[in-house]
Amino acid sequence: MSRWRAALPLILLVLAGIVLFASGSLDQLTPRQLVAHQAELQAQIAEHPWLTRLAYVGLLTLTVATGIPGTVVVILAGGFAFGVVDATLCSSVGLTLGSLILYLASRYAFGPGSRQPPAVVARLHHGFERHPVSYTLFLRFVPVVPFGAVTVALAWLRCPLWLFLGASWLGGTVALIFETSIGAGLGDVMSQSDSFGVALFMHREVLLPLGALALLALLPLLVERITRRRRQANHID
Repeated sequence: MSRWRAALPLILLVLAGIVLFASGSLDQLTPRQLVAHQAELQAQIAEHPWLTRLAYVGLLTLTVATGIPGTVVVILAGGFAFGVVDATLCSSVGLTLGSLILYLASRYAFGPGSRQPPAVVARLHHGFERHPVSYTLFLRFVPVVPFGAVTVALAWLRCPLWLFLGASWLGGTVALIFETSIGAGLGDVMSQSDSFGVALFMHREVLLPLGALALLALLPLLVERITRRRRQANHID
């Protein structure tokens, strides 16, 4: 009974995410829908600048805390609606708050960490024990593993709260700069074009931040190659 009570916050978050995803609410945040209602959206933002930003932060916090796959859609919509600077600042707050909620719920559900971790977490355990700070920063900076999955893994590894918050804010914000830039670029391009297709991503406003995000995702391969060469050099010596 106590185990179910401990898991209840995490279960409620998962259920909230399922309801939000199944409701189709995030479908209204696709680039096509945003362009169709761009005039209304900009009028609402101009009339209620703080309220619309708070609503955006709240929505992003909810999507991150529940771990649903629509988080990137919300972030792109933020870039479209508020521009790169404002959207990055608001998204950074929502991302950090949502991650904190999911982290605390997961850590409470997992307890002292004596139970056998999932396979994906077990693979991370060795590297985390040896270099907790650099390992945590690496996981947060590289957008390969889903953000929510990393949060749950770090909770199981009992990552210190100060390290988790710092890495989530710093690493998340770096990726957000590129993601909100993509959203803002899509908004600029789609406002001048009636068609929606692969050609939209060939415009400079979208292609440059998309390429930067792709390079960031390739960082693990570069790090792995460098470390492999160092191990080989040390072995030869």
